[in-house]
Amino acid sequence: MTSTRLLQHRGVDGRRRVILSDADGSRFLNGVDSTLALARAAIADGVTLLGAARARATDDRIDLDAALADGHLLPAIDHDDTARLTLAGTGLTHLGSAEGRDAMHKAAASSDTPTDSMRMFLEGVEGGKPAAGTVGQQPEWFYKGDGLALVGPGQPLTSPSFAQDGGEEPELAGIYLIGDDGTPFRLGVALANEFSDHVTERHNYLWLAHSKLRQAALGAELLIGDVPRDIRGTSRILRDGQTLWEKPFLTGEDNMSHTLANLEHHHFKYAGFRRPGDVHVHFFGTATLSFSDQVRTQPGDVFEIEAAPFTLPLRNPLAVAGDAPVAVRVL
Repeated sequence: MTSTRLLQHRGVDGRRRVILSDADGSRFLNGVDSTLALARAAIADGVTLLGAARARATDDRIDLDAALADGHLLPAIDHDDTARLTLAGTGLTHLGSAEGRDAMHKAAASSDTPTDSMRMFLEGVEGGKPAAGTVGQQPEWFYKGDGLALVGPGQPLTSPSFAQDGGEEPELAGIYLIGDDGTPFRLGVALANEFSDHVTERHNYLWLAHSKLRQAALGAELLIGDVPRDIRGTSRILRDGQTLWEKPFLTGEDNMSHTLANLEHHHFKYAGFRRPGDVHVHFFGTATLSFSDQVRTQPGDVFEIEAAPFTLPLRNPLAVAGDAPVAVRVL
């Protein structure tokens, strides 16, 4: 069965358009220039995102592979006001996700007691999938930045000059729009690379917050409708055109210790995250890291993440920003 996806396209003339891709092919939509505009219209009209898209579908077709290769596809969501887009996520949410994290933090521990990361993981296994109508265990949570930190397919993931590492995290990200009454609407999910600094995190778990303040990449496809419970993909690193490292990764609720609903509850329970008009990109976590296999990335390496039912890979080269000293002035 072909999955239904929305994509954002920017032509050589700068014109933005939205694409609906399903069993009938990939077609441009009329009347909207962004997925955000389409979602706003769907909420206003009281229809589904799919219904709003099909009502605007044209016979103007496009080859998605060619559009990706030509650099015309944008991230699955963005916002014209970058301050109104929040990047955040949850960790230790996948079965097996504690192994690498626990080993990282045990190196700094002096006793045989479980690390905080292992305790949090086990609490999630125990209470991360609550019965309907009840609240489950809250997960680890982190903030990554606003829309300025979001990059799309093919764009570099740039580490700051002070970073000690730049490593991939292949994930599924939920995409949300807050309605006028404060209701969070899940628009769909997208492939993502929740880029992080694992060397900084390993030094001291209390530096996790620092390690997450990095860019993140979002794939071009917004998968709409029900989220598949079992998603299987591959994460790899290419160096000089050759595969340096490759490993399968699993996501979807069947491979997680939390339900998506539980993760969503513990994010949106904060009133500050329910401001009407805001967009949220929420990373659901991973259990697969090249860093856990002692891989050390370097500028020019290319991260590549792919997983069905998404049809396009997410590729991003690694770059490092130049030194940018900051001096605070007294006013």
